[in-house]
Amino acid sequence: MEFSLIQDTASWDALASEWNELYNESYARVPFLRWSYLRSWWQTLGGGEWEPSQTQLAIITAREQGQLVGLAPFFLSTKEGFDPALRFLGSVEVSDYLDFLSLPERLNEFLVGLLAFIADCKTLPVKSLDLYNVMESSPTQSALPAACTQADWAFGTERLMPAPYIPLAESFEAYLATLDKKQRHEIRRKLRNAKARHQTNWYTVQDEDSLSAEVDAFIAMMHNDNRKAEFLQNPAMLQYLHDFAKAAFEDELLRLSFLTFDDHKAAAFLSLVTQQKLWIYNSAWEPTFASSSPGWVLLAMEIEWAISQGIREVDMMRGDEDYKYKFGAKDRFIMHTRCYPQAGI
Repeated sequence: MEFSLIQDTASWDALASEWNELYNESYARVPFLRWSYLRSWWQTLGGGEWEPSQTQLAIITAREQGQLVGLAPFFLSTKEGFDPALRFLGSVEVSDYLDFLSLPERLNEFLVGLLAFIADCKTLPVKSLDLYNVMESSPTQSALPAACTQADWAFGTERLMPAPYIPLAESFEAYLATLDKKQRHEIRRKLRNAKARHQTNWYTVQDEDSLSAEVDAFIAMMHNDNRKAEFLQNPAMLQYLHDFAKAAFEDELLRLSFLTFDDHKAAAFLSLVTQQKLWIYNSAWEPTFASSSPGWVLLAMEIEWAISQGIREVDMMRGDEDYKYKFGAKDRFIMHTRCYPQAGI
């Protein structure tokens, strides 16, 4: 394999078509690895998570007879609490799943060659990898330690946090039957109460011309959550959310859904639909309607829609919020991995 380093956005942009082709054949087809997502993430460095003065693009490509067969979507970065290291583009807070891109059958060879390239590359002042948000089930988690052993690199990994998913069934009733009896009855009760108390409607954003205004409405609703209000004060984060929605809309992945009670927005989910999964990225609800549980109601409706579309999994992404498990979520985990050359240490 022939490896090369990309450090400028013009060269990155020129790679877009090949990047997407490799993504479609890669073992790690999570939506946060799409070229359009990571390119939009770079515009604000994750909504202001990283300072431009402390970051440098460092994408490493691997080719064989001219064909792109592997990608390490890296950038060099540092900040308080984070030593200088090569990290995945998208790190850390706003991209739930990250990984390498590689043809599955070339992964081992790619990783061995990648570590050798990094160790020998004089253009890279930092050699250590600090990798967040790789799924525990990813082939990377077995292939990378093997590559580190072969290259005489130190390797360490740990569970970072749960990223629960909800397995679905062939029908909404069959799905409900998989839940604890108490929770099944609670979901049905909340659906009945909402419809009894309010004129209830539900829609998804379909029109690009209205997208920006609908994202603004979603952000305004997010401000009701004290846990989210602080980071929403950063203009870069607001721009990131708009860029996220625009890129997903253009890729035909976006599902921005609103539940309305009596013609007022009561709850919303910002989601993606791809690879027979509904990926719920963020949520918001209006406290005025708290007694009618709009978040629960909308999630139940989204699950019922997903089942009707043949979707068999709802990925609730990172975090162990209690409501996820009330809907039957099961844990899987994302990892934090560090590795570096042992020579000279």
